[in-house]
Amino acid sequence: MTSWPFGFLGFWCRIDRSLRFCHPNQEAIKMISDPSPNAKRPARFAQAPWTEHTALWRQLDAQLPHDHLARQIREAMAHLDLAPLYQTYRGRGKAPHRPDLMLAIVLFELRRGQRQPSQWYRDTQANYPLWWLGFGIRPARRCGYEFRDRAGTYIDPLNAQLLPQAVEMELTTAERGALAGTAVAANASRRRLLNQERLEQRFEPLQAAPEDEAEDPGEVPGWMAKTARGRAHQYERYGQAQEQLAKRQAANAQRPASQRQAPDQIVVSPGDPEAPLGLDKDHLLGPLYTVQTVRDVTSPLILGDDVFAQASDAATLPPMRRRSQQMTGRHLKDLLVDSAYVTGMDLAECAAHNVTLYGPWKTNDWSEPKTRAQFSKERFTWHGDLDAYECPAGHLLKRVSGHTRRCSGGREVVEWQYRGAAQTCQACPLRQQCTTSQKGGRSVQRSEHEERIEAHRAWMETAEAKAVYRWRGQTIEIVFADVKEHRGLRRFSGHGLARVRTEFALEVLLHNLLVLHRFLSHRRHVEAMHHTTEELAA
Repeated sequence: MTSWPFGFLGFWCRIDRSLRFCHPNQEAIKMISDPSPNAKRPARFAQAPWTEHTALWRQLDAQLPHDHLARQIREAMAHLDLAPLYQTYRGRGKAPHRPDLMLAIVLFELRRGQRQPSQWYRDTQANYPLWWLGFGIRPARRCGYEFRDRAGTYIDPLNAQLLPQAVEMELTTAERGALAGTAVAANASRRRLLNQERLEQRFEPLQAAPEDEAEDPGEVPGWMAKTARGRAHQYERYGQAQEQLAKRQAANAQRPASQRQAPDQIVVSPGDPEAPLGLDKDHLLGPLYTVQTVRDVTSPLILGDDVFAQASDAATLPPMRRRSQQMTGRHLKDLLVDSAYVTGMDLAECAAHNVTLYGPWKTNDWSEPKTRAQFSKERFTWHGDLDAYECPAGHLLKRVSGHTRRCSGGREVVEWQYRGAAQTCQACPLRQQCTTSQKGGRSVQRSEHEERIEAHRAWMETAEAKAVYRWRGQTIEIVFADVKEHRGLRRFSGHGLARVRTEFALEVLLHNLLVLHRFLSHRRHVEAMHHTTEELAA
């Protein structure tokens, strides 16, 4: 450091003298700057340039507003036991920066919408709240990337610490949640997708390229990395792309013939092979991930989160129910969802774990119901004693076959087909309204979960269910609006499922930290006002 920061502070003071300042909670600062002696940590970390008694840090502290985000993050982190974070270090090699300071810097940057570790590096060179928050450390660019990768090993234990505290403080019961998902673009181009033939054409030159930097690779194609180290990373990604493409080819071969794609149309992104292809909110095809969250209905807390390498919400309800239980330590009693999560298998899953599911059956809030030219299945009456359906004309449709249908997520459901007699249907005066078949009779499918589905549809028509379901639109959609518009999460900054899960988990940790901190601050303020009122009354 030179005299430049003091000159900057002097300028900043001249333009902000009218602001009110106060010192942060000293107990919270001590807990962050001096982790618990019971925590298992390596013998040494790099010494921060400043302490609370350093003149420059004290000047920064005097200039920082009392409600600044940096102060909120430092005070909020007092609710975390950072032992899991310290235990990820093994004490080998060069002494690292203290992880509590690194975590505070990362959380501060994410809240400001700065998602790239390269941007964190630039900000620590010029952002004075980061100097205050990190006690003057200037982590190298590489440190940001390494810390983000390391975060994957401890972020879940840290997230799981907060929600039980919120339950104990009566901020939430963690029993009623709203589940929804959204697509977030992967850190890969949607214009550079390779099929099997093109992938093999690129893989062969990479295998033949020299591994030593001293060797001349000759003329390098535009798509190939220019250095041996870059080509090694590229070779690894292309190997992953081959594995993912083989899985997609196998999955495509298992589809019905009517839904199967030509093998040369199955493509993969070499930039992020794990990211599946799907349509985003702008209806553009590209590599993306599906983010899922369970938001508490009675508070702003997020009860569960995860990221899935798939392009839809299908089959995500069971893992998200388990994820919420893992983070809160409590069982959900009510779950509010949209129609994508309401299937016979999901209803059976919820019934098995005593969860009441609130959600419409195959309808949504943004499109008009389609009018049907023929009678819908609802016009047919089920007779369980006869194992048959009765059509609107009074004829019976009897069971003719059964099969097991494979669904998303590896799940299976048994379905039976019921069909009317061909002669009866062809002679029926309602045939034009019932079936388009010119030779056969009308058929109806029945799932093994049909009774649950019918009971759920009847339940969702009640006033009680509708009153509860109204809370969904007021809670879960706000999460995605905030994280995309204000935190800049329209595209992940890392590559691969593990990194994007860490990136979103850090967002959830920060969100719940600030919710809990602000709730406690408000409670202390109300208690102080109540105490003052009692003293004045006395």
